[in-house]
Amino acid sequence: MTAILTITVNPAVDLSTEAPAVIPDRKLRCSAPRVQPGGGGVNVSRAIANLGGVSRTLLAFGGPTGMALTNALRAEGLDLRGLGVDHPTRQSLSVRDAANGLQYRFMMPGPDWTESDCATARAAILQALEPGALVIPSGSYPPGLPDAFFVDLNRNVAAAGGRIILDTSGSALRAAARTGTGLFALRMDHEEAQELSGARLKRLDDIADYASRLHRDTGSRIVMIAAGAMGTVIVTPDWRGLLRPPVVVPVSKVGAGDSFVGGFALALSRGDDPVSACAWGVAAAASAVTTPDTDLCDRADVERFVTEVTRSAL
Repeated sequence: MTAILTITVNPAVDLSTEAPAVIPDRKLRCSAPRVQPGGGGVNVSRAIANLGGVSRTLLAFGGPTGMALTNALRAEGLDLRGLGVDHPTRQSLSVRDAANGLQYRFMMPGPDWTESDCATARAAILQALEPGALVIPSGSYPPGLPDAFFVDLNRNVAAAGGRIILDTSGSALRAAARTGTGLFALRMDHEEAQELSGARLKRLDDIADYASRLHRDTGSRIVMIAAGAMGTVIVTPDWRGLLRPPVVVPVSKVGAGDSFVGGFALALSRGDDPVSACAWGVAAAASAVTTPDTDLCDRADVERFVTEVTRSAL
């Protein structure tokens, strides 16, 4: 088994609740909130644990919210290590409108990082790095963390035989898409790909062409673009195609991307080829959307769904 290391620089405590209807300028009487750990890498580690795997979880945390977060993660049996940056941990809020079933997600920016914080986190990551490990920075960046932080770190990780699977968005994704980054895997969703490309990318062939362009220009070994219910487009040195999930009834899309990355990484760590690993990711994402609130994938569902994932070349 290859070691898996997840990194969360901007974790959160997620609160999820429901209101009879979401209406402006009104006091909304909500149900009792459900409180869960949140943040990209945190949820990737939780998804891996749900699937029977093991990872090490590196994260920045501080204050009472950070204490609540780490207590919850330890209660789930995760192997935690701090990044040495102890600013107060943020919260996020998801509200479901019971009248129409729509979900509203409110994400706070997180604390400001200094140059010293960045240097401390970098040293902690390199100290925790195991030879050949899969390294998964995932989630939003706090203000002050350079957009190219993990792209620059890739040189050190690769020198140790490690492989970075990067799942991010916004300006950090634009930094990762610059020529010559050489990541092992770069993942984004359809909306992020459209924003990055400046094009609509309406057809699957358009998405695949853009994934091929990123594969060529960035030097990343694997590029994946999640296109919702249509499936995930993947480009590797050997194959370009679509992995389509089984049809499921969605309940909440929160955590689908993190579950995908968890399933993908765990399969890679067990020796699967990238396309087969992507099938496990697609199955994990399909499972996650059938669960409520910020719940992640379910192992039994994933093991069933993966047999129903179809592959087609593009």
